[in-house]
Amino acid sequence: MLSDVLLSSLMDWNIDRKISTITLDNCSTNDGMINCLLEKLNVSDLLIDGLVLQMRCAAHILNLIVKDGLEMISGGIERIRDSVVYWTASAARIENFEEAARQLGISSTKKLCLDCKTRWNSTFLMLQTAAIYKDVFPRVKVREKHYTSLPNDDDWVVCNAICEKLKLFYQVTEMFSGTRYPTSNEFFAKVCDIKVSLAQWMKSSNCLIRVMAEKMMAKYQKYWEDCNVIL
Repeated sequence: MLSDVLLSSLMDWNIDRKISTITLDNCSTNDGMINCLLEKLNVSDLLIDGLVLQMRCAAHILNLIVKDGLEMISGGIERIRDSVVYWTASAARIENFEEAARQLGISSTKKLCLDCKTRWNSTFLMLQTAAIYKDVFPRVKVREKHYTSLPNDDDWVVCNAICEKLKLFYQVTEMFSGTRYPTSNEFFAKVCDIKVSLAQWMKSSNCLIRVMAEKMMAKYQKYWEDCNVIL
C-alpha cells in the first residue's frame, strides 16, 4: 500500500522518471516498500539502475551507531539517569539540589534535564549537565536517605570520557537534522570525520573506549560502506 501511494504521487507529479534517491529511516518496512517500488518503476530511468534509490537517513544511522556505543556504559548511565529523575521529581528536591550546588560554589545556570531514551543526543545533554554537578550528588545523599542511585567515581570518569568523544556526533547530528537548509553538501566530509575519529578511538589506551569504538565502527561499516557512493 505504501509503495502504491508513493508511486501514484510520483506519477501525478511527473517525476517517476526523474528520481535519483529516496531518503528513509532504517526499518524493514521501508526496505520492503522500496523493493515493491523498484518492481513498478522502469529501472533504466533511475540513477545506476536504481542501485542507490534508497538512501538511509544519516541522522537515524548516527543514532544507531551511538546507541551501540552507549550500551557499553549502560549501568553508569542508568545510575545517573535515576539520580536526575530523583532530584527533578518535585520542586522541593530541585530546590534542595540547587542549594547544595550553591554551597559548593557551582555557579552553572544549567538545570538537570532528563533524557529521552530513544534519542541519544538527549542522553548526551543529560550526562554533560549532570557531570557539572557530580560533587553535589554525594552531598545531597547525606541528607536524603531515600536517594539510593548515587553514581560512583568510575561512572563519572567514564561519563566525562564518553561526553568528550561524543561531541563530534552531537554536532553532526544537529547539522544533519536541519530542516530549513540542505545538508547533503556537508555529508561526505562529516562522515569522513566520524570514521577518522572512530579509528583513533579504537587505538585508545582506555579499554572501554576501544571496545565502544569497535562496536560503533562495525555499525558504521554496515550502513555507510555503500550508501556514500553518491554523496
